[in-house]
Amino acid sequence: QVQLEESGGGSVQPGGSLRLSCIASDDTYKSYCMGWFRQSPGKELEPVAQIGGDGYAYYASAVKGRFTISQDDAKKTVYLQMNNLKPEDTATYYCAADVSCFRYGWRRPSNYDYWGQGTLVTVST
Repeated sequence: QVQLEESGGGSVQPGGSLRLSCIASDDTYKSYCMGWFRQSPGKELEPVAQIGGDGYAYYASAVKGRFTISQDDAKKTVYLQMNNLKPEDTATYYCAADVSCFRYGWRRPSNYDYWGQGTLVTVST
C-alpha cells in the first residue's frame, strides 16, 4: 500500500506561482496513474490533472495552460506547477493514485485507491 504526502501549499497573491509536491512511499507508484484533485469549502472534490506512466497528462479546463503536472521517478515525486494563480484556485489540494490507471475515468475520485492528506493553497490579495 503506497503512502502519499503532499507539500508546497501556502498563500500567494493572484498571478503568483506555487509548486506542489507529492512524495510516494515506494516505487510501486510508477505503475499507477497519479492525479491531483482539489476541494474548496462547501464544494465537491474537483479533478485538476492526471499523469500516466507514459507521461501523457490530462487537465481540467479550468487549469489548462496554467498548471503542469510532472513526475520525477528518481525522487518518487509527482509535481503540480501552478502559474498565474487566481482566487478561485484557493482549495486544499490532494494527490491520489489510481492503481488500475483507467485513463478515461481520470476525473472520478472513486477511481483512485490511495490519497494524501492534502495541502492548502490560498490565493488572495
